[in-house]
Amino acid sequence: MRVLNRLLDHLEEWLIAGFMAIATLIIFVAVVHRMSAKVDWLWDYTGRLDLTWAQELCIFLFIWMAKFGAAYGVRTGIHIGVDLLVMHASAAWRRRLVVLALLLGALFTAIIATLGARWVMFMHETGQVTPDLEWPRWIVYLCIPLGSGLMCYRFLQVLARFLRSGELPVHSTAPVAAGDSTA
Repeated sequence: MRVLNRLLDHLEEWLIAGFMAIATLIIFVAVVHRMSAKVDWLWDYTGRLDLTWAQELCIFLFIWMAKFGAAYGVRTGIHIGVDLLVMHASAAWRRRLVVLALLLGALFTAIIATLGARWVMFMHETGQVTPDLEWPRWIVYLCIPLGSGLMCYRFLQVLARFLRSGELPVHSTAPVAAGDSTA
């Protein structure tokens, strides 16, 4: 199980970084292409390129990045949470509230993953394609069940760790000191 978790951790991080890097590169190329229209000699070379698909692909990449980024956020403790009630509760109630919140998070993401899988199957059956790339829509929407399923797994993983040790993942928010050269 530990090997699977390490593999998922690395896959999650590589997917997020990869989607972000590819989207950034495509946006850069598209902007340079658009600006090259103002330089005649450069437009002679770049004007034949068709980058009408770039915006659509970047949107898809950012959606996939967000779905896997949410799972990463649950795993590392940087996912948004409202803990005002939890912080003012007694220790016994705090534990119950944290368990309830993690179970509800897992339930919600499991429902989204299940409904997302049904949506992907519907898209597959209808054979719909995207407007610019003409990719099968089911591939684009596959991020819903995959990302939500991974997020559900991360909620359950955090819950198991919390029940064993009483600890939740905490993201360090320490301020950077003025003049700190490591930042």
